[in-house]
Amino acid sequence: MKTAVVLFNLGGPDRPEAIQPFLKNLFSDPAIIGLPWPLRPMLAEVISRKREKEARVIYGRIGGRSPLNEETSIQARQLEAGLGGDHRVFVAMRYWHPLVEDTVREVADWQPDRIVLLPLYPQFSTTTTGSSFGEWHRCAARAGLTAPTRALCCYPVEEGLVAGHAELIGGALERAGDAPVRVLFSAHGLPEKIVKAGDPYQWQVEQTAAAVVDRLGLPNLDWQVCYQSRVGPLKWIGPSTDDAIRQAGADGKGAVVVPIAFVSEHSETLVELDLEYGELAHKSGCTPYIRVPALGTNVSFIAGLVSQVERLGATDAPAPASPSGGRFCPASWGKCPCAAAG
Repeated sequence: MKTAVVLFNLGGPDRPEAIQPFLKNLFSDPAIIGLPWPLRPMLAEVISRKREKEARVIYGRIGGRSPLNEETSIQARQLEAGLGGDHRVFVAMRYWHPLVEDTVREVADWQPDRIVLLPLYPQFSTTTTGSSFGEWHRCAARAGLTAPTRALCCYPVEEGLVAGHAELIGGALERAGDAPVRVLFSAHGLPEKIVKAGDPYQWQVEQTAAAVVDRLGLPNLDWQVCYQSRVGPLKWIGPSTDDAIRQAGADGKGAVVVPIAFVSEHSETLVELDLEYGELAHKSGCTPYIRVPALGTNVSFIAGLVSQVERLGATDAPAPASPSGGRFCPASWGKCPCAAAG
């Protein structure tokens, strides 16, 4: 049975000239800015042009472009190799090429017997997985793509994900040697109002960190969850990663920083974590400062994704589901999409 696996990711500008349209696509998303049309695209145009100069500086520090497309393509090929010949893995980016609508056409041309939607966002948020799934279903309906479709809504404590993080953190702790360090699990932040509206992202990030710590099995490990990439005037969830780094330095400790919600390297890891926060750590006396790599093609991580695709391909349940096959989040997180399966 021919199975199309669709890997979802954010996308990123592939050249300096793509930065402004990439930002415009981002801020045109109703999951990011909730204004009605036509106000939302008008505001997106203004914000993208205002932020283009700063974004060019950021991407200029890593060669003027995002590595995310190449990273995701490599992950797709590794996943495809693990799944076998009756599977084909497609990449669908939310805000830059290959866009979801283009991937829908590719999948339709391949004529699969079934489709598995697999986000490269381990923790569900309405702003990431929710937005990508919504765009997929809209584009698939327009294209007349009707193959049975299954979706993995999240996998915050999936065995391969947790094992992969633990392996990479273990290597970083070995590098730190006897130096006192605090493990900082850094995730992309969200405005607090989104979480208060029932988005389970923050809760799921905390579950991932706790599962990894449990897997490490190190008594008295000093660790903390924190959040990066805050923009705009709204109050965001915290504590912030920069404050956590300053506090570690004040406490006489270094930091082992884990991109707990990113599975691919991109500007938030290569610029924000490596360069900006690395400089902050130096100024704050937070040494050593060791950044754990994103999971990428970690063998345990890819094996976990393979097992989830195989599981989803064998089920008839139409609702998005967690690795357990049902609802993972407590009922209080009302934006969890697998409610119908729980």
